[in-house]
Amino acid sequence: MSPHAHRLRQLAREAAPSAVELRRDLHRHPEIGWTERRSTYRVAEALRSLGLDPQVRQDGVGLTVEIGRDAPRVGFRADLDGLPVEEESAVPYRSQVPGVMHACGHDAHTAIAVGIAHVLSRLPELPGSVRLVFQPAEEQLPSGAIAVCDEGATVGIRSFLAFHVDPALEAGRVGLRVGPITSASDKLSIELRGPGGHTSRPHRTVDLINVAARVVAELPVRLREVVDPRHTMVMVFGKIAGGTADNAIPTTVSMGGTVRVLDTDLWRSLPKLVDQALGEIVTPFGATATLDYHQGAAPVNNHRDVIESVREAALETLGRDSVVPTHQSLGSEDFSWFIQDLPGAMIRLGAALPDRTVDLHSATFDIDESAIETGVLVGTAALLRMLEPDAPVESISDRGSGPG
Repeated sequence: MSPHAHRLRQLAREAAPSAVELRRDLHRHPEIGWTERRSTYRVAEALRSLGLDPQVRQDGVGLTVEIGRDAPRVGFRADLDGLPVEEESAVPYRSQVPGVMHACGHDAHTAIAVGIAHVLSRLPELPGSVRLVFQPAEEQLPSGAIAVCDEGATVGIRSFLAFHVDPALEAGRVGLRVGPITSASDKLSIELRGPGGHTSRPHRTVDLINVAARVVAELPVRLREVVDPRHTMVMVFGKIAGGTADNAIPTTVSMGGTVRVLDTDLWRSLPKLVDQALGEIVTPFGATATLDYHQGAAPVNNHRDVIESVREAALETLGRDSVVPTHQSLGSEDFSWFIQDLPGAMIRLGAALPDRTVDLHSATFDIDESAIETGVLVGTAALLRMLEPDAPVESISDRGSGPG
């Protein structure tokens, strides 16, 4: 291990106890997106104790802090919000807020970012500067990433980095992948309309329940017929409602679901494709359809050079067994808004519990807290590599690509 890596390891170990304490405090007091005022206050308080000058957003939720003064400048994104889930674990730091918990690890991401600030603030000189962005409302639609990016979070940034804890990956390891790592997740709501009628005479009206069934079965198929078969696309309906009587054909049926894709160009074209295919299904039956299509975040498309910076940082600070390939996920992450026009990457951070298996967004979710020190160490080392004068910065067109 180089003297530089040894010093970073010492500082990460120094930062870890307070970072874990902060994570537990945030875990006890989770806040839903756009309400993270206490979380913002606690993070700002921790940053000021390091001699830094955090800038809180005007509405009091979310903040940024700059460490260093000069260019080049790189960024690290952490998210603040919890989820509307009732925690079922019995840990001492379990949520004290009924019906809300940190079920996705955002408390850990925030603690890691503060730990990175701790380490960077202790270094005598940086080869540039680092912007830490503590973003509200990652789980919302529209998400907080859109707001903070519109406010200038990415202005002047060379490249951006983010972590996501992975409860299926052993603590002490990082999972890397070039190209799409998470999916877009769009929401669609459909309202079908017809004249209604008696179930004994479906031939005299529009059998709207039958039409709805055809939409559920045929809409994904019709989309597949016009989409490159090498691209992953998943459409699933999660709700359908219509009718109040067994012997009456309803006049309206409402439906809702999601569409998930890993290709950004396909994602951009989906609203038009879905609307056209929907009309082709319902029109021959005499029904009408209104589509309300909500686009979420684009796929997170990891850039090769940023991944390479993280790989080198992890190998130097953790050892050669610390880096493993990771999978693509059809889950969505709004970090993609940060890297629409600049290089960036989302890294999976091993946080598996040694004694039990949990999943993201579950009521029993928790992490191996040793992952926080690992995140601080690798995150700091990666950001410093991204600042090096000869660090390659690829063009946007040089992302890892190819069908999912």
